[in-house]
Amino acid sequence: MKKVLFVCVENSCRSQMAEAFGKIHGEGIIEVYSSGSRPSGIVNPKAIISMKAVGYDLSKHYSIGLDKIPKVEYDYAITMGCGDECPMINAVNREDWALPDPKHMTPEEFNQVRDIIEAEVKDLISKLNL
Repeated sequence: MKKVLFVCVENSCRSQMAEAFGKIHGEGIIEVYSSGSRPSGIVNPKAIISMKAVGYDLSKHYSIGLDKIPKVEYDYAITMGCGDECPMINAVNREDWALPDPKHMTPEEFNQVRDIIEAEVKDLISKLNL
C-alpha cells in the first residue's frame, strides 16, 4: 500500500477530511495519515458536522503535529494550500492542493470545500491504483 500524508497548519479541517476520505475511498490502496505544522489540538466541530453528513465520524480523530507521525518514507506528502512545505517529511512526491481554509466559512461553503477535498482524494487514489 502507498503511504499518503495530508498536512495543513492546524490539522483540524482540511487534512482531517482528506484523511477521512482516504480511509473511505482508499481501503487496501493507501495507508493514510494527517498532521499539522502547528496543530490546534482539536478537530474543528464544523468538520465533524460536515463529515457526519456524508456518513463519517470525524470525532474519533485527533489533531496532531508533524512530530507525532510515523518516521517513514511517504509516497505522497500533500499540503492543503496553507503554504506549508514541510521539508522534514521524507516523501517521494509532494503536491500542494490550493484549497481555501474553510474554518470561518458558512456550512454550505464548508461543505463545498469538503466536496473538493473528496474529489481530489479520489483522483489521487485512482492515480495510485493504476
